[in-house]
Amino acid sequence: MTEQYKAINWNQIEDMIDKLTWEKLVEQFWTDTRIPLSNDLDDWYNLPKNEKDMVGKVFGGLTLLDTLQSQDGIQALKESIRTQHEEAVYNNIQFMESMHAKSYSAIFSTLNTKNEIDDIFQWTNTNDMLQKKAAAINEIYHSGTDLQRKVASVFLESFLFYSGFFAPLHYLGNNKLPNVAEIIKLILRDESVHGTYIGYKFQIGYNQLSEAEQENLKNWAYTLLFELYQNEVKYTEYLYDEIGWTERVKVFLRYNANKALQNLGFDPLFPDTADDVDPVVMNGISTGTSNHDFFSQVGNGYLLGMVESMDDNDYTKWMYSPSV
Repeated sequence: MTEQYKAINWNQIEDMIDKLTWEKLVEQFWTDTRIPLSNDLDDWYNLPKNEKDMVGKVFGGLTLLDTLQSQDGIQALKESIRTQHEEAVYNNIQFMESMHAKSYSAIFSTLNTKNEIDDIFQWTNTNDMLQKKAAAINEIYHSGTDLQRKVASVFLESFLFYSGFFAPLHYLGNNKLPNVAEIIKLILRDESVHGTYIGYKFQIGYNQLSEAEQENLKNWAYTLLFELYQNEVKYTEYLYDEIGWTERVKVFLRYNANKALQNLGFDPLFPDTADDVDPVVMNGISTGTSNHDFFSQVGNGYLLGMVESMDDNDYTKWMYSPSV
Protein backbone atom coordinates (compact mmCIF):
# COMPACT_ATOMS: atom_id res chain seq x y z
CA MET A 1 0.00 0.00 0.00
CA THR A 2 1.33 3.43 -0.88
CA GLU A 3 2.11 5.81 1.97
CA GLN A 4 -0.84 8.01 2.88
CA TYR A 5 -0.49 11.74 2.34
CA LYS A 6 -1.17 13.62 5.57
CA ALA A 7 -3.36 16.72 5.51
CA ILE A 8 -2.20 19.55 7.75
CA ASN A 9 -4.55 20.00 10.72
CA TRP A 10 -4.44 23.46 12.28
CA ASN A 11 -6.85 22.26 14.98
CA GLN A 12 -4.20 19.91 16.33
CA ILE A 13 -1.04 21.88 17.07
CA GLU A 14 2.16 20.16 18.18
CA ASP A 15 4.09 23.37 18.87
CA MET A 16 2.03 26.45 19.76
CA ILE A 17 4.88 28.74 18.65
CA ASP A 18 4.18 27.60 15.07
CA LYS A 19 0.58 28.78 15.33
CA LEU A 20 1.45 32.04 17.08
CA THR A 21 4.14 32.86 14.53
CA TRP A 22 1.84 32.09 11.61
CA GLU A 23 -0.81 34.40 13.05
CA LYS A 24 1.66 37.20 13.66
CA LEU A 25 3.09 36.96 10.14
CA VAL A 26 -0.39 36.96 8.59
CA GLU A 27 -1.35 40.03 10.65
CA GLN A 28 1.79 41.75 9.43
CA PHE A 29 1.25 41.01 5.73
CA TRP A 30 1.98 43.96 3.47
CA THR A 31 2.87 44.80 -0.11
CA ASP A 32 5.08 47.53 -1.51
CA THR A 33 2.37 48.73 -3.90
CA ARG A 34 0.51 50.30 -0.98
CA ILE A 35 3.36 52.65 -0.02
CA PRO A 36 3.32 56.04 -1.84
CA LEU A 37 7.05 56.14 -2.59
CA SER A 38 6.71 58.98 -5.09
CA ASN A 39 5.96 61.29 -2.18
CA ASP A 40 9.66 61.05 -1.29
CA LEU A 41 10.92 62.45 -4.60
CA ASP A 42 11.46 65.99 -3.29
CA ASP A 43 13.62 64.67 -0.45
CA TRP A 44 15.51 62.45 -2.89
CA TYR A 45 16.29 65.26 -5.31
CA ASN A 46 17.73 67.33 -2.45
CA LEU A 47 20.11 64.64 -1.20
CA PRO A 48 23.82 65.10 -2.03
CA LYS A 49 25.10 62.88 -4.84
CA ASN A 50 27.32 60.81 -2.54
CA GLU A 51 24.34 60.01 -0.31
CA LYS A 52 22.24 58.96 -3.29
CA ASP A 53 25.08 56.67 -4.35
CA MET A 54 25.25 55.20 -0.83
CA VAL A 55 21.48 54.59 -0.70
CA GLY A 56 21.51 52.79 -4.05
CA LYS A 57 24.31 50.49 -2.92
CA VAL A 58 22.68 49.89 0.46
CA PHE A 59 19.45 48.76 -1.15
CA GLY A 60 21.30 46.73 -3.77
CA GLY A 61 23.05 44.84 -0.98
CA LEU A 62 19.79 44.26 0.88
CA THR A 63 18.21 42.95 -2.32
CA LEU A 64 21.00 40.40 -2.67
CA LEU A 65 20.62 39.12 0.90
CA ASP A 66 16.83 38.85 0.63
CA THR A 67 17.25 36.99 -2.65
CA LEU A 68 19.64 34.57 -0.96
CA GLN A 69 17.24 34.01 1.91
CA SER A 70 14.22 33.44 -0.32
CA GLN A 71 15.95 31.20 -2.89
CA ASP A 72 18.35 29.15 -0.76
CA GLY A 73 17.99 29.90 2.93
CA ILE A 74 14.42 28.95 3.74
CA GLN A 75 14.57 25.95 1.43
CA ALA A 76 17.58 24.68 3.41
CA LEU A 77 15.71 25.12 6.70
CA LYS A 78 12.74 23.15 5.41
CA GLU A 79 14.90 20.02 5.26
CA SER A 80 14.79 19.72 9.06
CA ILE A 81 11.17 20.62 9.85
CA ARG A 82 9.61 19.00 12.90
CA THR A 83 5.95 19.71 12.12
CA GLN A 84 3.78 20.42 9.10
CA HIS A 85 2.89 23.73 10.71
CA GLU A 86 6.57 24.65 10.83
CA GLU A 87 6.80 24.14 7.09
CA ALA A 88 3.77 26.39 6.62
CA VAL A 89 5.51 29.11 8.62
CA TYR A 90 8.64 28.73 6.50
CA ASN A 91 6.49 29.02 3.36
CA ASN A 92 5.17 32.32 4.69
CA ILE A 93 8.68 33.55 5.52
CA GLN A 94 9.97 32.52 2.10
CA PHE A 95 7.23 34.49 0.34
CA MET A 96 7.85 37.59 2.43
CA GLU A 97 11.60 37.45 1.76
CA SER A 98 10.70 37.59 -1.93
CA MET A 99 8.39 40.52 -1.18
CA HIS A 100 11.27 42.28 0.57
CA ALA A 101 13.55 41.81 -2.43
CA LYS A 102 10.84 43.10 -4.77
CA SER A 103 10.19 46.15 -2.59
CA TYR A 104 13.72 47.43 -3.18
CA SER A 105 13.06 47.35 -6.91
CA ALA A 106 9.95 49.44 -6.25
CA ILE A 107 12.19 51.97 -4.50
CA PHE A 108 14.69 51.90 -7.37
CA SER A 109 12.01 52.37 -10.01
CA THR A 110 10.72 55.42 -8.15
CA LEU A 111 14.01 57.13 -7.31
CA ASN A 112 16.45 56.01 -10.00
CA THR A 113 16.82 56.06 -13.78
CA LYS A 114 17.15 52.83 -15.75
CA ASN A 115 20.89 53.36 -16.19
CA GLU A 116 21.32 54.01 -12.48
CA ILE A 117 19.39 50.83 -11.65
CA ASP A 118 21.56 48.81 -14.03
CA ASP A 119 24.69 50.24 -12.38
CA ILE A 120 23.36 49.40 -8.89
CA PHE A 121 22.75 45.77 -9.80
CA GLN A 122 26.10 45.50 -11.57
CA TRP A 123 27.79 46.76 -8.42
CA THR A 124 25.70 44.44 -6.22
CA ASN A 125 26.58 41.37 -8.23
CA THR A 126 30.33 42.08 -8.26
CA ASN A 127 31.25 43.81 -4.98
CA ASP A 128 33.77 41.62 -3.17
CA MET A 129 32.64 42.33 0.40
CA LEU A 130 28.97 41.86 -0.40
CA GLN A 131 29.62 38.67 -2.34
CA LYS A 132 31.85 37.37 0.47
CA LYS A 133 29.14 37.50 3.11
CA ALA A 134 26.54 36.04 0.74
CA ALA A 135 28.92 33.21 -0.17
CA ALA A 136 29.72 32.49 3.48
CA ILE A 137 26.04 32.11 4.38
CA ASN A 138 25.16 30.21 1.21
CA GLU A 139 27.98 27.71 1.79
CA ILE A 140 26.48 26.84 5.16
CA TYR A 141 23.00 26.54 3.66
CA HIS A 142 24.29 23.97 1.19
CA SER A 143 26.82 22.02 3.26
CA GLY A 144 26.22 22.80 6.94
CA THR A 145 24.32 20.76 9.50
CA ASP A 146 20.68 21.55 10.27
CA LEU A 147 21.65 23.60 13.34
CA GLN A 148 24.46 25.40 11.54
CA ARG A 149 21.98 26.42 8.87
CA LYS A 150 19.72 27.90 11.51
CA VAL A 151 22.64 29.84 13.00
CA ALA A 152 23.53 31.22 9.56
CA SER A 153 19.92 32.17 8.93
CA VAL A 154 19.59 34.00 12.23
CA PHE A 155 22.85 35.86 11.60
CA LEU A 156 21.52 36.94 8.22
CA GLU A 157 18.06 37.93 9.47
CA SER A 158 19.11 39.59 12.73
CA PHE A 159 22.56 41.02 11.94
CA LEU A 160 23.71 41.28 8.32
CA PHE A 161 20.73 43.31 7.13
CA TYR A 162 21.36 46.08 9.61
CA SER A 163 24.30 47.83 7.94
CA GLY A 164 21.74 48.62 5.24
CA PHE A 165 18.83 49.40 7.55
CA PHE A 166 20.81 52.16 9.29
CA ALA A 167 20.59 54.65 6.41
CA PRO A 168 16.80 54.81 5.92
CA LEU A 169 16.25 54.83 9.69
CA HIS A 170 18.67 57.74 9.94
CA TYR A 171 16.76 59.64 7.26
CA LEU A 172 13.45 58.89 8.95
CA GLY A 173 14.76 60.37 12.19
CA ASN A 174 15.69 63.51 10.28
CA ASN A 175 12.31 63.81 8.52
CA LYS A 176 13.54 62.64 5.14
CA LEU A 177 12.38 59.80 2.85
CA PRO A 178 9.57 58.71 5.22
CA ASN A 179 7.91 56.36 2.72
CA VAL A 180 11.15 54.60 1.83
CA ALA A 181 11.77 54.24 5.57
CA GLU A 182 8.25 52.89 6.03
CA ILE A 183 9.09 49.97 3.74
CA ILE A 184 12.27 49.34 5.74
CA LYS A 185 10.30 49.37 8.98
CA LEU A 186 7.86 46.85 7.53
CA ILE A 187 10.77 44.66 6.46
CA LEU A 188 12.49 45.08 9.81
CA ARG A 189 9.28 44.08 11.59
CA ASP A 190 9.17 40.88 9.54
CA GLU A 191 12.85 40.11 10.10
CA SER A 192 12.47 40.47 13.86
CA VAL A 193 9.88 37.69 13.82
CA HIS A 194 11.84 35.55 11.34
CA GLY A 195 15.03 35.72 13.40
CA THR A 196 13.26 35.03 16.67
CA TYR A 197 11.31 32.06 15.29
CA ILE A 198 14.29 30.41 13.62
CA GLY A 199 16.34 31.03 16.75
CA TYR A 200 13.66 29.30 18.80
CA LYS A 201 13.76 26.29 16.47
CA PHE A 202 17.55 26.28 16.81
CA GLN A 203 17.26 26.13 20.59
CA ILE A 204 15.02 23.08 20.44
CA GLY A 205 17.71 21.13 18.58
CA TYR A 206 20.58 22.65 20.54
CA ASN A 207 19.08 21.59 23.86
CA GLN A 208 19.06 17.98 22.68
CA LEU A 209 22.83 17.92 22.12
CA SER A 210 25.41 16.70 24.60
CA GLU A 211 27.40 19.31 26.51
CA ALA A 212 30.43 18.70 24.32
CA GLU A 213 28.37 19.07 21.13
CA GLN A 214 26.80 22.24 22.48
CA GLU A 215 30.19 23.73 23.26
CA ASN A 216 31.56 22.90 19.82
CA LEU A 217 28.54 24.40 18.07
CA LYS A 218 28.58 27.50 20.24
CA ASN A 219 32.28 28.09 19.52
CA TRP A 220 31.61 27.62 15.81
CA ALA A 221 28.77 30.16 15.96
CA TYR A 222 30.86 32.80 17.74
CA THR A 223 33.72 32.30 15.29
CA LEU A 224 31.35 32.67 12.33
CA LEU A 225 29.79 35.80 13.78
CA PHE A 226 33.13 37.47 14.37
CA GLU A 227 34.30 36.63 10.83
CA LEU A 228 31.08 38.06 9.42
CA TYR A 229 31.51 41.14 11.62
CA GLN A 230 35.04 41.76 10.37
CA ASN A 231 33.79 41.71 6.78
CA GLU A 232 30.80 43.84 7.73
CA VAL A 233 33.09 46.48 9.22
CA LYS A 234 34.93 46.77 5.89
CA TYR A 235 31.60 46.90 4.03
CA THR A 236 30.37 49.62 6.39
CA GLU A 237 33.54 51.67 5.92
CA TYR A 238 33.15 51.39 2.16
CA LEU A 239 29.54 52.59 2.28
CA TYR A 240 29.66 55.25 4.96
CA ASP A 241 33.20 56.68 5.34
CA GLU A 242 32.69 59.47 2.82
CA ILE A 243 29.57 60.78 4.55
CA GLY A 244 30.91 60.35 8.10
CA TRP A 245 28.46 57.80 9.51
CA THR A 246 30.79 54.81 9.87
CA GLU A 247 31.36 54.72 13.61
CA ARG A 248 27.66 55.09 14.40
CA VAL A 249 26.84 52.26 12.00
CA LYS A 250 29.45 50.01 13.64
CA VAL A 251 27.77 50.47 17.03
CA PHE A 252 24.46 49.55 15.42
CA LEU A 253 26.06 46.45 13.91
CA ARG A 254 27.45 45.27 17.23
CA TYR A 255 24.14 45.84 18.97
CA ASN A 256 22.32 43.72 16.39
CA ALA A 257 25.04 41.06 16.43
CA ASN A 258 24.23 40.67 20.12
CA LYS A 259 20.54 40.46 19.25
CA ALA A 260 21.28 37.63 16.84
CA LEU A 261 23.12 35.76 19.57
CA GLN A 262 20.22 36.40 21.94
CA ASN A 263 17.87 34.81 19.41
CA LEU A 264 20.02 31.68 19.61
CA GLY A 265 20.03 31.74 23.40
CA PHE A 266 23.70 32.78 23.60
CA ASP A 267 25.42 35.55 25.55
CA PRO A 268 26.38 38.82 23.79
CA LEU A 269 29.78 39.12 22.14
CA PHE A 270 30.07 42.91 22.20
CA PRO A 271 29.62 45.46 25.02
CA ASP A 272 27.27 47.65 22.97
CA THR A 273 23.68 48.03 24.19
CA ALA A 274 20.63 49.94 22.99
CA ASP A 275 21.84 52.93 25.02
CA ASP A 276 24.95 53.14 22.82
CA VAL A 277 23.07 53.22 19.52
CA ASP A 278 22.24 56.54 17.87
CA PRO A 279 18.90 57.47 19.53
CA VAL A 280 17.53 58.74 16.21
CA VAL A 281 18.04 55.28 14.72
CA MET A 282 16.75 53.48 17.82
CA ASN A 283 13.58 55.49 17.58
CA GLY A 284 13.21 54.33 13.99
CA ILE A 285 13.89 50.71 14.86
CA SER A 286 10.73 50.56 16.95
CA THR A 287 8.82 48.37 14.55
CA GLY A 288 5.43 50.03 14.62
CA THR A 289 4.21 51.60 11.37
CA SER A 290 2.18 54.69 10.64
CA ASN A 291 -1.57 54.21 10.78
CA HIS A 292 -3.77 55.30 7.92
CA ASP A 293 -6.66 54.23 5.77
CA PHE A 294 -5.62 51.11 3.83
CA PHE A 295 -7.66 52.04 0.78
CA SER A 296 -6.98 55.77 0.48
CA GLN A 297 -3.22 55.50 1.16
CA VAL A 298 -3.31 58.50 3.48
CA GLY A 299 -0.03 58.93 5.34
CA ASN A 300 3.21 57.05 4.90
CA GLY A 301 2.23 53.52 5.81
CA TYR A 302 -0.81 51.29 5.81
CA LEU A 303 -2.72 49.27 8.31
CA LEU A 304 -3.98 45.82 7.45
CA GLY A 305 -5.87 44.52 10.45
CA MET A 306 -4.59 45.31 13.92
CA VAL A 307 -0.85 44.69 13.62
CA GLU A 308 1.20 44.27 16.76
CA SER A 309 4.91 44.82 16.25
CA MET A 310 7.64 42.91 17.99
CA ASP A 311 9.81 44.98 20.30
CA ASP A 312 12.68 44.17 22.64
CA ASN A 313 10.36 42.79 25.33
CA ASP A 314 8.95 40.27 22.86
CA TYR A 315 12.40 38.74 22.52
CA THR A 316 12.31 37.96 26.22
CA LYS A 317 8.86 36.43 25.95
CA TRP A 318 9.81 34.24 22.99
CA MET A 319 13.34 33.26 23.92
CA TYR A 320 12.87 30.61 26.55
CA SER A 321 14.31 27.15 26.87
CA PRO A 322 11.67 24.94 25.25
CA SER A 323 10.75 21.64 26.84
CA VAL A 324 11.46 18.84 24.41
